Amino acid sequence: MPQNEYIEQHRKRFGYRLDHFEKKRKKEGREPHKKSQIAQRLRDIKAKLYNRKRYAEKVQMKKTLKMHEEKDAKQKEEKVPEGAIPAYLLDRENISRTKVLSNMIKQKRKEKAGKWQVPIPKVKALSEDEMFKIMRSGKRKKKMWKRVINKACYVGEEFTRKPPKYERYIRPSGLRYKKAHVTHPDLKTTFQLDIVGVKKNPQSHLYTSLGVITKGAIIEVNVSDLGLVTQTGKVVWAKYAQVTNNPELDGCINAVLLV
Repeated sequence: MPQNEYIEQHRKRFGYRLDHFEKKRKKEGREPHKKSQIAQRLRDIKAKLYNRKRYAEKVQMKKTLKMHEEKDAKQKEEKVPEGAIPAYLLDRENISRTKVLSNMIKQKRKEKAGKWQVPIPKVKALSEDEMFKIMRSGKRKKKMWKRVINKACYVGEEFTRKPPKYERYIRPSGLRYKKAHVTHPDLKTTFQLDIVGVKKNPQSHLYTSLGVITKGAIIEVNVSDLGLVTQTGKVVWAKYAQVTNNPELDGCINAVLLV
């Protein structure tokens, strides 16, 4: 047995104290009062963090209670009894005790969960050495704080570089892309579409803000030429697509439309 488990060892040999469980019950009863006192004393950011934690615990507790209540909820009985039903009973609903979650609600949940599934769920993590290259230029070679991005990236139409003195990250013109080859999974057709922006890069939030495009990144593309419409009849202007190749190696961006 490890050295630090002496309490467990003692309990195995001699058992618990006679008043152990009574003390434990009383301590658990005092716990809400202690939490309330701590919440009243805390200030500033600590209070915000503590209250957020308590709120999450309360939400989880309410969800658990609701889940237990759903088991005893009432729902319409779909089973039709054999034989004829009198006219005065036709309008009445046969009720039985069952779970509230019907097949329709479950189906909607499945659709909602499947809506955000992407073709490539996991990607290989990239180190900073692969992503950035240290730029050694100018007189002050000791202060090497400039970085050149080695991967493909996207910048907006009205993008202008900062003055060299203030520029931290350099995106080379040869690695900037404006168009992507997007494949529609249902139509089995590939279109060359304009990139609107980089929504999410799974590698890092920094790469998302810089507009770096790597394998697995979610980009927004202009699909107005495809003529896609919503259920209400509105024309879809832009949709998300996931990059499926390594653009810096292939020289182009291939992506799959997230329908």
